[in-house]
Amino acid sequence: MAISKELLDILACPKCKGVLELEKDQTGLVCHTCNLKFPIIDDIPVMLMNEAIKLNEKSK
Repeated sequence: MAISKELLDILACPKCKGVLELEKDQTGLVCHTCNLKFPIIDDIPVMLMNEAIKLNEKSK
């Protein structure tokens, strides 16, 4: 099951409150401002700062 458009519209980055982008493979939500990825586990976005994955500068 994919993440719904309605859920994506209301989710925001917990650090900067900015827009999140769903990765093409739907494994995470990316905040390009903070350069963080929030994983999606069992179709549930994990929006905890201690679970966020720091992205390389090149992935922007």
